[in-house]
Amino acid sequence: MKISLQDALFLGFCAVFILTAKAVLRLHLKVPGHSMFFILFFLLLARGCVQHRLAASFCALLAGIMALILGMGKGGPLILIKFMLPGMVVDLMAGILPGMFQSLILCMLTAALAAATRFFSSYLIDILAGMDAGIVLQHALIKSIGNILFGMAGGIPVPAVIRKLRAYGALRQ
Repeated sequence: MKISLQDALFLGFCAVFILTAKAVLRLHLKVPGHSMFFILFFLLLARGCVQHRLAASFCALLAGIMALILGMGKGGPLILIKFMLPGMVVDLMAGILPGMFQSLILCMLTAALAAATRFFSSYLIDILAGMDAGIVLQHALIKSIGNILFGMAGGIPVPAVIRKLRAYGALRQ
């Protein structure tokens, strides 16, 4: 299935918005996971608006490559995993649950599952940094709780935004 130019541009803009939000939120708020709000909002929006089965993964790949080039975040090339895992979960859940983007609960569930993948990337980066296994587990769990909460909050506005975009004719049926 080919992707149209309009859809490719939309995915590119979502990736740019992910990075813009991540750059703006580089503030030291001492709240783990606050950037997950915008990451999952735009990944869910990308998959809900573009009817391609790998739309969120492609958007996440674009955002990950741009973050890698710009040197955003910790972990070097492993930053691609931080973006790709949530994108793949969003695509998988959209394939399993066809009416997902009309349901607030399903969007929140998908966002929670996608945000929970940050546990694995945090764990991997901390282990590769040489931290003690017990501390790594606690650190990854604490970060994951914040990621899940903010990810679920990011999933809340998605059905309403998609409904509005359809009502205004911005999306193809």
